[in-house]
Amino acid sequence: MNIVWHGYSCFRITENQAGGEVSVVIDPFVPEGSARLPRNLAADLVVVSHDHPRHNNVEAVSATAGGAAPFVIDGPGEYEVKEIMVTGIPSSHGGDEGEDKNANTMYYLVVNGVHMVHLGDLNHKLEEKHMTEVHDIDVLFVPVGGHGTLDAKAAAEVVGQLEPRVIIPMHYKAGGVCDDCDGVDAFLKVMGMSRPEPVAKLKLAAKDLPQDEMKIVLLDPQ
Repeated sequence: MNIVWHGYSCFRITENQAGGEVSVVIDPFVPEGSARLPRNLAADLVVVSHDHPRHNNVEAVSATAGGAAPFVIDGPGEYEVKEIMVTGIPSSHGGDEGEDKNANTMYYLVVNGVHMVHLGDLNHKLEEKHMTEVHDIDVLFVPVGGHGTLDAKAAAEVVGQLEPRVIIPMHYKAGGVCDDCDGVDAFLKVMGMSRPEPVAKLKLAAKDLPQDEMKIVLLDPQ
């Protein structure tokens, strides 16, 4: 599969299956400053973690060539779309989880045997009730830029709770995106890891996942 970061917490994940390529876009955002989504952004599935312009611009994602409009998931529940398994897990963006304005949905996705968790706009450590929903995490998309989401220290604590094989930081200041967020270096320092060379795209297969170590991948926003 290929994973591309568009900035904030927006990713496009594509995977080749027997019936052709399947694509997922997570948290498309409204243009802000110099931050823009690609004009030709298309997907079979759109996932929204938080009802906020930096996460919920579903209209910016078009149908794939010859396909129907993207299927939209914007809250908790269990879903299956084109052999992609998705579990939405309710959490809080701050305050009472029962308040819609503060609702955040974390997503557990299984794509061709790769288990991924996208934490959305999470800004607190996970509770035991959250931990029962996720397991054997291969890839963790974790906000690290603070200012409404996890800061460096809290993000490192959540990583310790989940113990993924691959960590992809998100929602931090990079390339003209999220200018009011902190950069990624503080998170790397807390994790005790050197800064890897950013890449435009992560190519990933289940057989290539690290087995005995934790790896951080930095993506350049595209």
